[in-house]
Amino acid sequence: MIKTDFSDLKAEFDQFVRGKCESGSCEPSSDEKSEEEAEEYVPGFVDELGDKLLAPYHSGVYFSRMDIKRVAEAIDESIPIKERKKMIRALFRHTTRRSYLQEAFNEFNRHFGGRILIYTELSEAFPASKAIFDANIAKIKKTQRMLDQIIEDFEEIEPTDEPMMM
Repeated sequence: MIKTDFSDLKAEFDQFVRGKCESGSCEPSSDEKSEEEAEEYVPGFVDELGDKLLAPYHSGVYFSRMDIKRVAEAIDESIPIKERKKMIRALFRHTTRRSYLQEAFNEFNRHFGGRILIYTELSEAFPASKAIFDANIAKIKKTQRMLDQIIEDFEEIEPTDEPMMM
């Protein structure tokens, strides 16, 4: 291919971008804005929770996008399939009630229970790997205790509460 072909393409692209920005349409689309705004309003514990739940090193389990989607559907939430961290943020974005948090964590615990059964079967089938599976089971139980502690420590917020009056 000739080098001038690429320079012509670059010039054409630059002209296109200039034309779009001059007409005032180079601002982010409403979808991009809503995603940015949605990420701003997340309770403080959600990022740390996401880090702990999504890292098999911490939780002993890998949660796929479909696993997170199933958890959301089980508690009657609808979240789009995106990056796993964004899905967790979307799931817990509007958490103001302890009961909602309890439902979500119960669903995660159901998934943990399924993984414990799988790990137990695998450790029986492959005794040489039992130590690895036992370590993952211990991580799962530690994560379950962490979820229980979050529920105990969670303070409910009513939408009508005035933050300055608390």
